[in-house]
Amino acid sequence: MAYLELTNVSKSFSNVVAVKDFTLSFEKGKLVSFLGPSGCGKTTTLRMIAGFEQPDSGTITLDGQDITIVPPNRRDIGMVFQSYALFPNKNVRENVAFGLKMKRFPKEEREKRVNEVLEMVRLVEADKRYPHQLSGGQQQRVALARALAVQPRILLLDEPLSALDAEVRVALRAEIRRIQSDLAITTVYVTHDQEEALSISDLVVVMNSGMIEQVGSAVEIYRKPQSRFVATFIGTANQFSGKATGDHGVQCDHFVLETKPFKNIVFGKAVVVLVRPESILVQTNQSEKQGWNTIPGIVETVTFHGANSRLGVNVFGQRVVADMTIGNIESLSLNEKVWLAFPADACQVMEQNE
Repeated sequence: MAYLELTNVSKSFSNVVAVKDFTLSFEKGKLVSFLGPSGCGKTTTLRMIAGFEQPDSGTITLDGQDITIVPPNRRDIGMVFQSYALFPNKNVRENVAFGLKMKRFPKEEREKRVNEVLEMVRLVEADKRYPHQLSGGQQQRVALARALAVQPRILLLDEPLSALDAEVRVALRAEIRRIQSDLAITTVYVTHDQEEALSISDLVVVMNSGMIEQVGSAVEIYRKPQSRFVATFIGTANQFSGKATGDHGVQCDHFVLETKPFKNIVFGKAVVVLVRPESILVQTNQSEKQGWNTIPGIVETVTFHGANSRLGVNVFGQRVVADMTIGNIESLSLNEKVWLAFPADACQVMEQNE
């Protein structure tokens, strides 16, 4: 049975549609990410779950209760904001205890709960410090502890790591996932960071222009995108335009690509073939592998990315990128002629208008 369920939820601001016909349900204990570019409606959807915005239409149900018009303070949710929203005149312990105090928890129980969550976020030794004495990562841990202290039915996080530097973001997102898993608390996480969403989520909801583009696991979203938007927004995908020549071939301007079989695309239809950079082998000699596509190009750029590097190759005027290990890329030089090889199974075919 679905624990959180949004059914045909829509919201507009001054005739500008922010969220349109949003329908989603998932089970208790899951971490679900709303992922998409700025203005796609992900934060508005989160705020409707929280009760800070009222939907123009549709319903929101939490644990079998219709909460569509229930005030925020009666929804029993925990919210973590991008800006932390800590009380500057209260120390860490007082900030964490605030929600418990508002709910009139007995002092002994309040102290016990505060100690538990401070231990959970590893801030016991900083409990007497004030927000200005903490790093950004520590402040966000306090905000998380405060949200968890009241033992909410659902935890909502609105771009919680976007104000932090890269190294802290990586460490803190792992901590959030650890805590979420330990507590088995249902969590909705809003982010525009693809890596962040893919690395911690049970379910990823990709949004665009107020609507859901695709819902699935990180692996499904990356390996089986259902639209060009998802394919290009999640990671990088090379795009080769052409026309379908059968059920497993595409005629491009300068070459024919063999693809895995596709359905419901008629002969001569304008299509695009999507190929991930990591699926492409770069060779100095033309490949003879059966079932592989081999196209020529000229090396234009080499960009270092740590263990891997990204090669930019000019293929008949189109820039194609391929990922290679350091060992393999050292033998290549700029302006060198190379052959790009990739199997038919690495090609995903979509109609041009998808």
